[in-house]
Amino acid sequence: MAKKRILVTGGAGFIGSNFCNTHCNTYDVTALDNLFLGDPEHLLPEVTFVEGDAADRKTLDGLGLFDCVVHFAGTSSAPMFLEHVVDAYRNSILSYLEVLEFANRTGAKKVLYASTSSLYGNTPPPLAEDQPPVPTNHYSVTKIAMEHISACYQRTHPQLDTIGFRFMSVYGPHEEHKGIFANLISQFAWGMMRGEQPIVYGDGKQTRDFTNVQDVVQGITRAMETKTRLGNQIFNIGTGKSTTILDVIAAINRSLGTNVPPRHIENPVRESYIYSQLADIGKIRTMLGYEPSVPLEAGIRDLVAHTKNPAQVSARDRRAQANAIPT
Repeated sequence: MAKKRILVTGGAGFIGSNFCNTHCNTYDVTALDNLFLGDPEHLLPEVTFVEGDAADRKTLDGLGLFDCVVHFAGTSSAPMFLEHVVDAYRNSILSYLEVLEFANRTGAKKVLYASTSSLYGNTPPPLAEDQPPVPTNHYSVTKIAMEHISACYQRTHPQLDTIGFRFMSVYGPHEEHKGIFANLISQFAWGMMRGEQPIVYGDGKQTRDFTNVQDVVQGITRAMETKTRLGNQIFNIGTGKSTTILDVIAAINRSLGTNVPPRHIENPVRESYIYSQLADIGKIRTMLGYEPSVPLEAGIRDLVAHTKNPAQVSARDRRAQANAIPT
């Protein structure tokens, strides 16, 4: 029997490459990426890599037929909207619409796509899917739009399941190419491996639900593989635990065997800074059987092991530590 075919847009990026590599021996996996932030070196040889843009209809139509599409392509963090807001919206919204239309006209059964916990804003945690979105930046606005587009599209095309995932603060291997857009855990680890003090906004007691990328892959996989029709759904993916920035730095120090202290500065983000994050993961647990499987300490050890030599991080990435982006 032929393997099922999966198209992963943004497949050479951080989450995309981890997803592709997890499934390339079980499924026929194609990674599509325009290489704005992706790096095909992250992909295993078993993954078919195609350089191209998910917003380009001809590119999509040239890829063939797929059982499902996993959509990670698009402008993937708030700072990316600062200089080229029109292009950033086009990259996010147009690519998603083209992917939906491609999936519909080629007979795919599911489109699974990345949303974000950023759309909760500073809603008091725990954050649940039925809480109203509170857009704080252009990035979260595009994700809210994608969720509404999905609901409308699925009503008019009921044969196609559309399933979105609100990721919490995702970390793990294969973020080097993201530079200043990488998760704080990665940015801190790279700098601390070179003996540099991690820059902390304020007192460092702000919290995040730090989620290993393998648990993100797990959650999406459960939705992809379930035989239950899901229709249009939104799921949080997190751990249901929150950790302060200071505790993360302590954990990195333990992993490295170092004692690098943080450097505290006044928070330069005047508006829309998120101080707390904690996912309610009851829905994905109940409907899909998801359970977080990578404890934070183990995930940090694995990340450090993957970054064997801090010299591997490019000059662009080294500047990340001095320009840390709150995530």
